[in-house]
Amino acid sequence: MPVLSDAKVRALKPKAKPYKQADFDGLFLLINPGGSKLWRFKCRWMGKEKLLSFGKYPDLSLKQARDKRDEARKVLAAGKDPSFERKRAQIAKEAEHRETFGRLASALLEKKRHEGKSASTLAKTEWLHGLLCADLGAYPISQISARDVLVSYSPMIGQVLA
Repeated sequence: MPVLSDAKVRALKPKAKPYKQADFDGLFLLINPGGSKLWRFKCRWMGKEKLLSFGKYPDLSLKQARDKRDEARKVLAAGKDPSFERKRAQIAKEAEHRETFGRLASALLEKKRHEGKSASTLAKTEWLHGLLCADLGAYPISQISARDVLVSYSPMIGQVLA
């Protein structure tokens, strides 16, 4: 049974010491003396207490905090540790962003050098590499579409292929 409402959360005032205001099913709001209100979820995994942090109120509303709590409970019901799964997702996201266009294009250029491609092939590839990396080099490869490349560089690519 929900205990908190948005009006109740807004009305909570800081005290001299941090205190908790419980919602239900392990979700609570930690109110710090400085006035910050932080969503936390307390659960047990393999007999040990786990405390997950969801975010700060009002950046994360009561409904969003409850949704995150429900997701964490589903992960627990599936027999997995929600904090470990969260860390795994964060690592995967960071790895995805490390794979930039510039890094992969440089690796391709090095591969062509090691294969012993001709000087003219390497020169054309380096020229294209320089053009594309100036605009797209810092972007994660997963966020670049063919349209991004073709719309900006179609006249230049046509010259190279001719």
